[in-house]
Amino acid sequence: MSDSPAIRTDALSKRYDDTLAVDDLSLSIERGTVYGFLGPNGAGKTTTMRILATLTRPTSGTAHVAGNDIRDRESVTPHIGYLPEEPPLYDELTGREQLEYIAGLRDIPEQEATERIDRLLERFDLAEDADKRINAYSKGMRQKTGVIQAVLHRPAVAFLDEPTSGLDPRAARTMRETISDLAEREMTVFLSTHILPVVDELADTVGVLHDGRLVAEGPPEELKRQAESGGSRSLEDAFLEVTDTPATAD
Repeated sequence: MSDSPAIRTDALSKRYDDTLAVDDLSLSIERGTVYGFLGPNGAGKTTTMRILATLTRPTSGTAHVAGNDIRDRESVTPHIGYLPEEPPLYDELTGREQLEYIAGLRDIPEQEATERIDRLLERFDLAEDADKRINAYSKGMRQKTGVIQAVLHRPAVAFLDEPTSGLDPRAARTMRETISDLAEREMTVFLSTHILPVVDELADTVGVLHDGRLVAEGPPEELKRQAESGGSRSLEDAFLEVTDTPATAD
C-alpha cells in the first residue's frame, strides 16, 4: 500500500454532547508532505489529530493512517509519532532518561538509540541540559524534548500540535528546519497550528478548519491569493480569526 495516501479521512465527524467538534471532514494527504492544519483555537484541530492518532474514536466516518484503519490501534501506533500541545513527560526523569525510556518502548536497539538521541539533543541545543531533571526545564525545553520523542523512532507520519508553542525565535527556527528535514526524508508531517506564518513557510498543502469544517484547502500561495482577493468569504473570515492571534512564538 505504498502508493496509498499517508492520511485519508472520509466524512469524519466527532460530537461531544451538543457540540460538533469535527464536521464531515474528508482529507487525502500524500506521503512525504507537510500538511498545515490551520485554524483558530477551538476550530477542532486537536480533536482531529487525536482521532488520527487513535486517542479518540470518531462519532462517524472513517480514517486510515499509513495505510491502516484507525479502528485498529495496534496497527497504527508503530507508524506514527504524536506531539500534543503539552508533551507527556516524566518530571522526575532527566531529558536523556526520558528519551531512553521512549526508545525502549519503541524497541530501538540501544546503540542506535544512543546515536539518535545524542544527534537530536545537539540539534535542539539540549545537549548541555540533557542530564538535568525535566521538572527544571522551561516550556520551550519541554516542547523540544517532546518533539524528539515523537520522531525518535522515525515514524511514517508525525502529528505535531502547535510545535512552535513556547519557543524563543531561535528554537522556533530550529523546529521549522527540523520539520523540513523530516519531510525531505519522506516522513509525512501533519502540522496543526493557529499561526499563519508557520504553515506559510513549511506546508506543501494547507487545510483551513473553521468550526469543525474544512473551509479551504490548497497550496499556501493559492490560499493567500484567494484570501487577499476576497474570492471566498468563509476563507477570508477564517484567516481573519487566525491572523488576529499574535504570532509570538516566531
